[in-house]
Amino acid sequence: MLRAVEAIIDERGNVRLLEEIVLPSSRRAIVTILEETPLIEEITLLSEAALAEDWNRPEEDEAWSYLQPPQ
Repeated sequence: MLRAVEAIIDERGNVRLLEEIVLPSSRRAIVTILEETPLIEEITLLSEAALAEDWNRPEEDEAWSYLQPPQ
């Protein structure tokens, strides 16, 4: 079973998981160190909820309706 868990690694190499996990026994892990600044994909995901409030309105659906195929 593969599972991704977000963590913080401090400058001394100590790993702190951001969520609690329970495993039946010890497991091997692969650690990927990310860039300090968020990737574009991360920024997009974080802003999606805020933008959805503005996007998901009847006025927006009407404004962009010409792009939808006829039903």
